[in-house]
Amino acid sequence: MTRRSITRQYPEVQPDLPPRTRGVIALFEENCTVCMLCARECPDWCIYIDSHKETLPAEGGGRARSRNVLDRFAIDFSLCMYCGICVEVCPFDALFWSPEFEYAEYDIAELTHEKERLREWMWTVPPPQAHDPSGEPPKEIAAAGKAASRAGRGRGA
Repeated sequence: MTRRSITRQYPEVQPDLPPRTRGVIALFEENCTVCMLCARECPDWCIYIDSHKETLPAEGGGRARSRNVLDRFAIDFSLCMYCGICVEVCPFDALFWSPEFEYAEYDIAELTHEKERLREWMWTVPPPQAHDPSGEPPKEIAAAGKAASRAGRGRGA
């Protein structure tokens, strides 16, 4: 309250965004298996997914396999509340938070972005932050190390 406020002239001066800013959801299409978890868990039902089954020929005497092929993946950002549940529940790392925030439209119908637009934002996703070097290792790694040392002692006895 004792200092003067500083106004940044937004379009000319870009804001300094904090790390891990939630801007828009980006799609890495190659990782999407059309499992529909993101669409089912979305509380706003703003994710639209269409797919079709494709049969792969049998290899080496096995039987033919089928897989889902993604036809449409769209997010209606006029409905989205940016909760991040879709990003968290995706078991195949197909959805990410991008810091992009400049996607305003004049028509609300244009806020439904298809997979091509969501893919463009994928390249703006920052790399994950490095682990804290002074922090303790994950419990899984410590447990695996203990199990390996016990197995090594068991062989020598």
